[in-house]
Amino acid sequence: MDAIEAIIEGAAAHADEAEVYLSGAESVGAELSRDRVRIGQAGHATGLGIRVFRDGRVGVSSTNDPSRWEACLEAALAAMRLADPQPWGGLPGPIDLPERRLAYDPAVTLEPGKVAELLEGMKEGALEHPAASVTAGSAVLSRTRVEVANTGGLRYADEQTHASCSVEAIAGTSTGFEFDASHALDLDPVHVGERAAFFAAHGAGGEPLAPGTYDLVLSPLALAELIEVVLAPALVGRNVHAGRSRLAGRVGEAVADPGLSLYDDPHLPMGPGAAWFDAEGVPTHRVDFIRNGVLAGFAYDLRTAYRYGATTTGSAVRGGYGGAPSAGFHTLVLEAPVADVTADEAVYVRSVVGAHTANTITGDFSVEVSNPTFVAGGEFTTPVSTAMWGGNLFDLLGAIEGVSAERREIGGMLLPALRLGEQRLVG
Repeated sequence: MDAIEAIIEGAAAHADEAEVYLSGAESVGAELSRDRVRIGQAGHATGLGIRVFRDGRVGVSSTNDPSRWEACLEAALAAMRLADPQPWGGLPGPIDLPERRLAYDPAVTLEPGKVAELLEGMKEGALEHPAASVTAGSAVLSRTRVEVANTGGLRYADEQTHASCSVEAIAGTSTGFEFDASHALDLDPVHVGERAAFFAAHGAGGEPLAPGTYDLVLSPLALAELIEVVLAPALVGRNVHAGRSRLAGRVGEAVADPGLSLYDDPHLPMGPGAAWFDAEGVPTHRVDFIRNGVLAGFAYDLRTAYRYGATTTGSAVRGGYGGAPSAGFHTLVLEAPVADVTADEAVYVRSVVGAHTANTITGDFSVEVSNPTFVAGGEFTTPVSTAMWGGNLFDLLGAIEGVSAERREIGGMLLPALRLGEQRLVG
């Protein structure tokens, strides 16, 4: 904090405003190669990001050595002097925020023994399907701390914990994978290993699929892969105003099934991006994007909001300490009418390959389905060797036949499995 105060004082002599973002992380982890630990790692990293403002000009600089803050500040000031002016209304001031940490579990301690337990649990689970064998895996425990400060007197800090594990398995030419991630030490590594091995073993007997129309059940992972590439960018204010969103100019219109709602809930305890403040120090709050099928709004950070005459939604996020923040999401939640999505026969889509090739503006996509299998009565039945699926994600939002009651954390999203009717598949 002493360094932060020194940076703020130094910046105030040359800029109208300044912002300091300081992050630190400690972690311990290990990787599997087949059924043996290939490498164990312990790490510590820090990073410093500085933004300075004068007459609408913005300068940004960062360093992974906070002790060199003077050089970092000078680089930010030099960038500011060269920048073109843009609309700017000022950084946020401080307000009282809750002291309770939203994403912290004291049980997440950086002990190699706990990492070993996660690895052994996944190996144990994989043994339930002897036809498959583990090829790779990993487990990581970490703690992070971020601090945001500015010349307006704002001083916020937050600590988070994180635990994750993942494993890959193979049976002949069929592969399977599974993972789990949480801010708490509540992972189920045995289930992770069992599911990875199951999908590998189950897929080994895959049969060809006749081209035709099928009902589909998208797993939370498959749904996340499509939302991340197509729908999420369409909800970012910068893309909307730049003409890169199919949803531009449609606030107040029906864009999805009347039962569907999509919102960002940063205050959800242990949510993927749970936080009381965003990457710019703006207090966070729930942001509704689609409410009962109707488009309600978009995500804004300060810079985009000032540029387009909007109001920030407290949606600024950072991919790290380097660069400037941008509008994004904390915990994106999808809700729709709950149903038993696997009761009637359908093709289960575990994940997709090629989502990155989707047209982010029109929403058109063509993907390969990974680990496809028929499902009925809540059970996986006949595996499918391979399948291709194409469609339009925006059109699919109006074709939902129900979602599962269970939701799963995938990246920065909390998503259910989702059932779609009459989708065209090619084997």
